[in-house]
Parts: sequence; C-alpha cells; structure tokens
Amino acid sequence: MTDAKASPAPRMTKQRAAILDVLDGTDEFRSAQAWHDLLRHDGSSVGLATVYRSLQALAETGEVDAIVTSSGETLYRRCGAVNEHHHHLRCRVCGTADDIEVPEFEEWAARIASERGFARMDHTVEITGVCADCTAKGH
Repeated sequence: MTDAKASPAPRMTKQRAAILDVLDGTDEFRSAQAWHDLLRHDGSSVGLATVYRSLQALAETGEVDAIVTSSGETLYRRCGAVNEHHHHLRCRVCGTADDIEVPEFEEWAARIASERGFARMDHTVEITGVCADCTAKGH
C-alpha cells in the first residue's frame, strides 16, 4: 500500500528512449553500469552519467523499479507493473525477478501504521533467494 504520488514523467529524450529500449529487453535487475555496458555494446553513445540520472528519474516516476542490494548497489529494471504498487521475488545469483502480490502484508502494514498514527505510508518488500535454474546449476 502506498499513498505516495509519482513524480511527473521525465522529458523523453533520444538518450532516455535508448535506455528504455534496452531495459525492455530483459526482466533482470542490473546496475546502471551494466545497463550502460549493454547500451555501448548496442552502439549507443549515451554516457554513464546520463544513464545514472535517467534511471534515477525513471525510478522516481515508477517507470523503472529500483532495488538496493545488501552491498548497497542500486539495481534497476523495467517492470510490467508500471506505476502499480508491487513487490519482488529476486534471484541473488542471476538477478531475474518476479513481481509478487502480498495482500496479507499490505493489510498488516496498513494496520501497524494506523495503530501507530502514521499516514501517507510507503514501503518496499523484496524477497531474495536462488531461482530454480541457478539452483539446478549448483549455485
């Protein structure tokens, strides 16, 4: 559950369109550096600083999901549930992720916030593990 409002969509530039195109190619979470490497591999001249700024702006508007790993690195991906509140089940090895709905958690979070007098609540839930494919490969 979230009461936070998304920021207005950032201006669509040629660079931002290229970033969104490469994000549409996979459902894995990757760092800004990894997305930049893919862009360069595809022949794009988008700079790393532009990739960072664009990913941050797109995450603020809900067009891109951002998560922070246990090492503090921010990872991004384009999500099918744009601007919809959702959570993730993510593989720690390969980075693949599934969107999950957890209505019981939503109800619990709303109740806890209300009991303590909190309003305009926002939260993020991410569950990590090792996917079946990576487990089969011995990871």
